[in-house]
Amino acid sequence: MTSPAPAPDAEALIADLRTLVECESPSSDPDALARSADLVARLGTERLGVEPERLGIHLRWRLGGPTRVLVLAHHDTVWPIGTLLTHPFGISDGVLRGPGSFDMKTGLAMALHVLGSLDDRTGVTLLVTGDEEIGSPSSRTLIQDEARGADAALVLEASADGGALKLERKGTSIYRVLVKGRAAHAGLEPEKGVNASVELAHQVLAVAALGDPALGTTVTPTVAASGTTGNTVPAEASFAVDVRARTVAEQERVDSAMRALMPVLPDAALEIEGGINRPPLEGALSAALFARASRVAAEAGLPPLTGVAVGGASDGNFTAGVGTPTLDGLGAVGGGAHADDEHVLTDRIPDRTALLRALLLDLLPPGDR
Repeated sequence: MTSPAPAPDAEALIADLRTLVECESPSSDPDALARSADLVARLGTERLGVEPERLGIHLRWRLGGPTRVLVLAHHDTVWPIGTLLTHPFGISDGVLRGPGSFDMKTGLAMALHVLGSLDDRTGVTLLVTGDEEIGSPSSRTLIQDEARGADAALVLEASADGGALKLERKGTSIYRVLVKGRAAHAGLEPEKGVNASVELAHQVLAVAALGDPALGTTVTPTVAASGTTGNTVPAEASFAVDVRARTVAEQERVDSAMRALMPVLPDAALEIEGGINRPPLEGALSAALFARASRVAAEAGLPPLTGVAVGGASDGNFTAGVGTPTLDGLGAVGGGAHADDEHVLTDRIPDRTALLRALLLDLLPPGDR
C-alpha cells in the first residue's frame, strides 16, 4: 500500500516556478533556450543534488540503475521574448499567471521538487527537453531511446479541464504542399501562365476532404502563400497541412493520400514535404497506469481522478509509440494553454505534487529495486 507522504512545500515550488516563468524560453530562440537550459540545470542540481547530462538544450538526470520510470517535461514555450512585459508573472485570488506557467513550467517545477523529496529514486530518469512546442525535432530519438524498456512514462504536461488526465492523444502529421506553376503578365498574356494560386485552391479543397469526422481524423489546411506581385500570374504557391488522427492506420491512410495528390491544371506540378510527426497515444497504453494512479489517489486521500481523450499531441505520443505504458497530463490544473488567459490554480498544486509522489513510490517499491 502506498504511503501518503506529504507533498513538497508548495511555496518553495511556486518560488522556483516564478524563476522558470521569468526566464523566457521560446522554442525558436536558441539563445533564450540556452539560458533556460542553464537555469533548469541549476535548479535541478539544487533540488536533486546531482548535475544533469547536458544534451544541447535538453537535460537528462539518470537517478540510478536502469530506467524503470521515465519522467518527461519540457522547458520551451510558445511565447516570444517580451511577453513578460504584457503578461507578467503574478498570483491573484488563487490564480497564477505568466507565459508558459500552465504549459508546462508548473509540471517541470513539480518534477524537480517531487524527485528531490524522494529518499530513493533508483530507476527514475528525468528528461527535460527544449523543443516540444515545435514537434521535438532534435529530442524525438532521445525520448524514444530513453522510453524503450521502461515500465512507465509519466508526462508532466498540464491536465485537461478540471484536472483530468490525458488518456488518449491524437497522432500528428505535418505537411507542406508546394505548387509549381509558370509566371506570366496578368494583363497582357495570362493564358501563357500556369496559375499556382488556382492550383493551390484545387489542392486545398482536395486535402480538406481527406478528414474523417466519424473516426476523429482532422486534415486542416493552415498557412498559405502565393505569388509575388499583383499583376503577375503566380509561379509558385504553398500551404501547410495539420493532420490529427486517433490511430496509426488513419495516419497512414492520410499520408498515402497526401503523397498521391495530383495537379489539376496542365503543366502544374506538386511537391509534398513532411509526414507523420507523432504517433497517437492510444488508450490501451494508458489504461493500466490510469487504474493504478486512481488506486494510489484513493489510498492517499487525494481527489478522484478522471481521464479524457484530447486532440493535442505531446512527447507522450513518442513514449507510447515505442510501446511504453504512458500517463499524460499529470501537471498543472488550470487552462489557457497557448492563449492570453494561460493560468494555473494554485490550490491544486499540492494535490498534484502529492499524486505524482505517491505514484512514483508505488511504481518503485523498495523491495523491487
